[in-house]
Amino acid sequence: MVADCKTNAQLLKRVSEIYNWLDLQTRRYDNPEGRCNVCGECCDFESYSHRLFVTSPELMYLTANLGAENIKPQTTSRCPYNVSGKCTVYEYRFAGCRIFCCKADADFQSGLSESALKKFKSISMEFQIDYRYTNLARALGGLVS
Repeated sequence: MVADCKTNAQLLKRVSEIYNWLDLQTRRYDNPEGRCNVCGECCDFESYSHRLFVTSPELMYLTANLGAENIKPQTTSRCPYNVSGKCTVYEYRFAGCRIFCCKADADFQSGLSESALKKFKSISMEFQIDYRYTNLARALGGLVS
């Protein structure tokens, strides 16, 4: 996907910067309903009635940090990285995971998501990689197969 190691390192740094920015934004958000209690219920996409979509730069970031051999397919409705209710890739989790909180304001989350997607698309253009915004199950399946 990426031309060389230097470009790859720069791309990964940019994704990390977006994730840090997202974490800062969600920490700053004053949510009267409370913060995420990290229960992992939203990681079961079917029972929670939602889907997680990810971008090409995010998949590259996850793969670079976990190693291609550690990418798992999503074989059930639960995220394959949620084990016993805990995220095993928390440090490298996707933007959607960082943004979503079942207790937070949907408008706040939508705005933050749109901003993040613009940033990921900009990275794709800058590094001349195909920009994809894909359902997690399909995206992971494409990496594993």
